[in-house]
Amino acid sequence: MPSPSDRDAIKITAEDLASVAIPESAVSVAGAPPSGLKVYGTINETAEQFISVPTERGSILLQAWFYLGLAGMVGAIAGWAIAEPGFADGAGAQSHPHWGNVVIIPLIITLMCIGFGISESIVERSVRKALLRGALAVPLGILLGFIFDIMAETIYGIGMRISYEAGAQSMRNPALWIVRGLAWTVFGAAGGVIYGIVGQSSKKGTYGVLGGALGAGLGGVIFNPIALVTHGGTVSRAVGFALVGLATGVGMGLVESALKDRWLYVVAGPLAGKQFILYKAETSIGSRQESDIYLFKDPNILPRHAVINISGARVMLQATGSVLWAGQAVHNRVLQDGDLLQVGRYAFRYKEKHRS
Repeated sequence: MPSPSDRDAIKITAEDLASVAIPESAVSVAGAPPSGLKVYGTINETAEQFISVPTERGSILLQAWFYLGLAGMVGAIAGWAIAEPGFADGAGAQSHPHWGNVVIIPLIITLMCIGFGISESIVERSVRKALLRGALAVPLGILLGFIFDIMAETIYGIGMRISYEAGAQSMRNPALWIVRGLAWTVFGAAGGVIYGIVGQSSKKGTYGVLGGALGAGLGGVIFNPIALVTHGGTVSRAVGFALVGLATGVGMGLVESALKDRWLYVVAGPLAGKQFILYKAETSIGSRQESDIYLFKDPNILPRHAVINISGARVMLQATGSVLWAGQAVHNRVLQDGDLLQVGRYAFRYKEKHRS
């Protein structure tokens, strides 16, 4: 006998379910909340998923290895072009040195150093900063040009004497190429020193010295083979010095990029593709040309828009102007690897090297 509860039970068949119609207004688009419903997200969602910043393709002109290499090559060619008319080949030049023989190396070092000092500011469109750095690089380049030339000549003379005593008598002997390369590492070191001084960073100078020495050393090694192929003289010096300048600048840029630990990469804006390595304890961002990170062509950016302070492992952004982090306005934030920052028409990705 059925119980009362069985008699009162509601039975739903498959035909009943098929006949149910859902009002169209009750359906929401996938991923979008119904009107009036507040959505707070989940702990797995990041704020960045709610904004979209198109990534622009960066120009090779904004890569440090490129503009430093170009600056070194131009400086070396300019120094050679000035001194070459007064340069003399042969044994007579040793007993009666011409003025070109005396000044060619110091002049090339000087102009390379000036190029390294101002090239970054030129790329960043800061003419005023380039002039200030150039004014500092000129006397430093002249002073270090002659000092480092004496050091290089000393190293070269000692190396050549040792090589000759060991039996390396011909310029076709690779041992003599290596001697020149070792001596010319000094030229690259000079460029790195000035690069750090005008950039007001000892770490930048250290990376510059290391990269410059490696690049100039490589350029020095290939100088003699170039002279053998071109049969010496004017052409060999022009090509050889140009490659030394190029290799020095490229070496500085590559080492600097490889050893960096914290930097801002420009994702969007006029400087898209440029990376600003955070060397200093305080890095200024603004529309002043003297700013460490100069942002131009945007009237909404203040002269001193923000600063980034580094204290140990802590990297703090402090903004006086409008700065968006993941689409939200911030005034103070401890930066973390991958943070996306928007300043006017510019977008930056903060990156840091993970230490194992």
